[in-house]
Amino acid sequence: MKLSRRHLLQAGGATALGTLTLPALAAPAHAADEFDTLRLRYRDSITGTGFDPAAQPFASRLAAIGDVAAERRAAMTPGAAALWPDLPLDVSSSVTGSYSRLRAMALAWALPGTGLTGDTTLRGEIIAGLDQLHAAVYKPSTAWFGNWWDWNIGTPQTLLDIMALLYDHLTATRISNWLAAVDTFAPAVAPLLNGGASTGANRSDVCLVIARRGIVGKNATKIAAARDGLSPIFEYVRTGDGYYEDGSFIQHGVVPYAGTYGAALLSGLSGLFGLLAGSTWAVTDPHRQIAFDAMTRSWAPFVYNGLIMDCVSGRGVSRGLSVGDALGVQGDDHVRGHGIVANFVRMADAASPAEAAAWRSMVKGWIQREYWGNLADDPVLSLPSLAACLAVRDNASITAAAEPVHHRLFPSQDQAVHRRAGWAASIAMCSKRTTFYETGNGEHLKGWHTNNGMLSYWGSTWGNGQYSDAFWPTVDPYRLPGTTTSKKALADGAGGTWGAPDPGTSWVGGATDGTYAALGQDTRGLQSTLQAKKSWFCLDDSIVCLGAGISSADGTAVETIVDNRNLGGGTGIQPLVVDGTAQPTTIGWSATLSGVGWAHNSFAGIVFPGGATVKALREARSGSWSQINTGGTTEVLTRRYLTLYVDHGVNPSAGSYRYILMPGADTAATAARAAAPTVSVLANTASVQAISDTTTGVSAANFFAAGTAGPITVSAPCSVLMRESGGQLKVSVADPTRAATTITVTIARGGYATASGDGRISVTGLNPITLVVEVGGALGASRTITFGTGGAVTGGQHVSLPPTADAYVRDGGYATANYGADSTLVVKNDGTGYARRSYLKFDLTSLPAAPKRAVLWVSGNTADSVGTHTTISAYAVSADGWTENAVTWNTAPALGALLSTAPLCQVADWIPLDVTAFVQAQHAGDRVATIALWQAALGRATQLNSRTNTTRPPFLQVVTG
Repeated sequence: MKLSRRHLLQAGGATALGTLTLPALAAPAHAADEFDTLRLRYRDSITGTGFDPAAQPFASRLAAIGDVAAERRAAMTPGAAALWPDLPLDVSSSVTGSYSRLRAMALAWALPGTGLTGDTTLRGEIIAGLDQLHAAVYKPSTAWFGNWWDWNIGTPQTLLDIMALLYDHLTATRISNWLAAVDTFAPAVAPLLNGGASTGANRSDVCLVIARRGIVGKNATKIAAARDGLSPIFEYVRTGDGYYEDGSFIQHGVVPYAGTYGAALLSGLSGLFGLLAGSTWAVTDPHRQIAFDAMTRSWAPFVYNGLIMDCVSGRGVSRGLSVGDALGVQGDDHVRGHGIVANFVRMADAASPAEAAAWRSMVKGWIQREYWGNLADDPVLSLPSLAACLAVRDNASITAAAEPVHHRLFPSQDQAVHRRAGWAASIAMCSKRTTFYETGNGEHLKGWHTNNGMLSYWGSTWGNGQYSDAFWPTVDPYRLPGTTTSKKALADGAGGTWGAPDPGTSWVGGATDGTYAALGQDTRGLQSTLQAKKSWFCLDDSIVCLGAGISSADGTAVETIVDNRNLGGGTGIQPLVVDGTAQPTTIGWSATLSGVGWAHNSFAGIVFPGGATVKALREARSGSWSQINTGGTTEVLTRRYLTLYVDHGVNPSAGSYRYILMPGADTAATAARAAAPTVSVLANTASVQAISDTTTGVSAANFFAAGTAGPITVSAPCSVLMRESGGQLKVSVADPTRAATTITVTIARGGYATASGDGRISVTGLNPITLVVEVGGALGASRTITFGTGGAVTGGQHVSLPPTADAYVRDGGYATANYGADSTLVVKNDGTGYARRSYLKFDLTSLPAAPKRAVLWVSGNTADSVGTHTTISAYAVSADGWTENAVTWNTAPALGALLSTAPLCQVADWIPLDVTAFVQAQHAGDRVATIALWQAALGRATQLNSRTNTTRPPFLQVVTG
């Protein structure tokens, strides 16, 4: 049996070892203190408060809790090796499962209306079960086995919950013994029990364990350690696990995971913020705002009317119906979403008044608009969460927030969400930075293509059960909507576990102005020779989908899946109309349709510019959850599907496609758009894909190589989005490859005298408009400038200056050593003997005019055994007399003013440092600029390429006016 973390920690259950001795327990007296106050708050967070147990849906929920507990109680069969026969205690998940069942029984005992409320015999059985689990396995003398998570997180969280519920009926000896076991397997926030790094959701989970252990055991040191242990979570990362400045959230190094691990992180953070609020140990880290900001930047974009989009749930999408789940509840995007919605409510209690009001408005809107798998009917959602969410829903003073209209691109997790008033869509991509998919623990066995261009969409009043209704066990895994795939057969778990498989490509991402977007992917097939260039241009009522350069030598067919709709378990006769003609609704029908101008599949209109040959298939597909997750049920499920796809044939060499998806459009609107198109395809090749749209004024291009498309010319691979509207021209540029420092973009437009926007875009020409865009170090983020607004703008000239000298120096025993001949520059603010600074000198005499922008570009990464992320800073240096081959720590010039600071990590990247004011001053003076690199505070060792390095040497970028 395998249950998800959510089911284990919420559904709960219990079993017994040997003959249960039922103690007659009196409630011992405990002196009231701050620990007791927090313990009672902890208990209330388990049972919930502020609801009427006789009112619905609470009365039914309480009765169900009682039924589950009674079932668990009746099934207890004491034996030498287990509390329950199906949970042998030589399996780590069974240890957690056994405590979880005891928790279910304790909850029924503690709550009103369960039929077991206050049952003293039941209470004795629970305590006896805890005694025997402690004696048999969860004790200090046990060497942990199986999955570390069970010992470090799953079991102690559940045990502590039970202790909080039964505290007044536990002896001091029991409390001491059981807490000693918790201390053994969760002794500290880091490292994890298996020696792994304690990051993200795992770290918040462990902090929650240690805080609760401190509360139950009245140990201030433990609570403080848990609080302080959260601090590393409140940092932005540039690679690996954690929060990114662009809103991405990664776990397991390469997996976009806001929907499952992220949900666990939110649960831990909201639990600790609320639990410790107002106490001696309140979370006051000044950087905790990062976690609050992430609510709207990392989570809200993926929540749609109560569901959490599957693209951020990793292998969690395969956790449908699980063997041994007492509730028999299918896990799906709505069930996962409800937990996140509830965490928004809990986080609101710890946030600023403005944030709290905004989040509660969002929650009310999500709940009100949800019509599939309603939150109020979710039997998995905990009672406290249900009560809190319904209190928001029913609060007349809270106004429901409307569905936002925006585009959100997450370059660091290779995903995007496009939202309009009546629909939303997600596009899941992958690169060498992320994974095709994650499998592990027997889960998500056929998820091979889920992150390789899958385009999912939902409507405000339609389609919200599309991926909830047994989609994952029944869909053809080779025909996920939006993907271009080889039909080459793949084995379950192909490519390796825990996110091991990735396409190895870098051009993945795009440019956005927050409303529209140009997205692209240099696509590779998993264990396949498939290659393709794919683009998605996100507009007001449509997404333009282009593909080119499609090739493969697998000896199998290659297909682009235009759409693949789950028609449910009924008759599956939802109409398909092609060019005005209704197609057969018979299951098993298929056809090759030539010269198709448009199609409508009951959920969306699809326009094929210039016509296309499209294949259609209406089929019944059967499968079970066990086929994609070894812990799933074997029940065979059947769903009907309607698939539209472009067949590129076997071993294509230059395949292509073009279509426009119009989610929610009716047949009339689709036919009208085909008859009077607003979108023109400017290019669709392996080098560039581009479109223009007369309705929005958008022209956009994805350049996989330097070139020209329509009015846009670029000097290097990049993505460009421009919009002409109301006398203004807005231009957004990004480098998905993350290889360039600057990119020159020329727009065949003129007549503008003003501009405003990102200072990292310099204007060097106005007719045509010529831009020097600083993209290095941006991690794929967009830079945007708007002409026709802001201040006056003039042209200029772009110059790159190499250093005339560079070197680093080191203190302590190395203070007289010279490192001017090295191919690297080293920086580290550290103790004596370990501190290193770097110096670079530039000759400014060749500049044709005074600088109006100056950026020092250095390339490098951290190389430190004690950390991966740090910053470096540029400092002014007034003395220029030092020489490369003679400078030492003892003779190096002193540091002047701090000029700028930039982040970096262990992944080599370009690092931009703004030195404009200093270079302007030096140009007006002796026209020599010395810049030192150092760290304003203790930092990590950083290695940078020197001027003698043949790879990415440093240079000074100057734009003159």
